[in-house]
Amino acid sequence: MRINELSKMTGASIRSIRYYEKKKLITCIRLENGYRDFDETAVELIKQIQLYLGLGLTTTQIEAILTCKTQNVQPEMDNLCEELLETYESKLFELSEQINNLTTVKQRLEKEINVFKSRKENHRNVKVK
Repeated sequence: MRINELSKMTGASIRSIRYYEKKKLITCIRLENGYRDFDETAVELIKQIQLYLGLGLTTTQIEAILTCKTQNVQPEMDNLCEELLETYESKLFELSEQINNLTTVKQRLEKEINVFKSRKENHRNVKVK
């Protein structure tokens, strides 16, 4: 598929797709006319890349993740994949902390909303009498 179609399917900009290719996060073949031709696996890869970028990982970290996930890991890659596991665990902890903080904020906001609704209801009941 051409880069425009890949962009539409993934929501990634053409510029981003070119950048991912430059960083060797995705691959394509070049047609005789110089156009890039991506296969179906590029769609899923770009979605994974977007997820990892959203988690705050760098393209270097993402490259390591994709290497550890997609290739038979050679002995020299063991340390890298072990570091990757630590990175995953660290990000998971960060996300858990963010979720806890957001849950606390949500609960406070719900409490405030209930207070306002209660006051509004009490005010309405006073007017009716």
